[in-house]
Amino acid sequence: MSTLTYLKNFIRDKNVASITPTSTFGVKKVCDKIDFKKRNVIIEYGPGTGVFSKYLLKKMSKDSKLILIELNKNFVNILHRIRDPRVNIFNDSAENVLNSIESAEELCADYIISGIPFSFLTPNSKNKILHNTYRALGNGGKFLVYQHSNHLKEHLKSHFDVVHIEHEFRNIPPLCIYEAIKR
Repeated sequence: MSTLTYLKNFIRDKNVASITPTSTFGVKKVCDKIDFKKRNVIIEYGPGTGVFSKYLLKKMSKDSKLILIELNKNFVNILHRIRDPRVNIFNDSAENVLNSIESAEELCADYIISGIPFSFLTPNSKNKILHNTYRALGNGGKFLVYQHSNHLKEHLKSHFDVVHIEHEFRNIPPLCIYEAIKR
């Protein structure tokens, strides 16, 4: 069901990055960088059908908040099936993350997770998202990005203080995972 949904949306929407949802291996490797023992505000760009969202909700504390920003209306309709008071869903672009945080009545995010296809974006959109992401994070906040190539490294380094890169080869296609930290 999920792969078929992704495939249909991939064909119709240039902003969908993959024909399949991220594997369990990929989700866990990205989320290993999150401290779930404390209250967090976590934002997810392009949650798709909610593979990361569901995992995050299982791990998050009861007082944490999950803000989902999804541009694709078909995916937004699927995300509205998630019934959890900790979730806020916005049918919007990641460029407008600061508006979403304000609408969710939060000051900043502890973590922002993204699988949106940065390689498909215009340089202006890419820079605006990275700039606003940095502004949206609190001190020590992390931008956790998973992509299918190594293209984002220099862009992240121009916006963030520290950037680490790992790979997850048990995902199809393999993932390049970036951990960009605001200090």
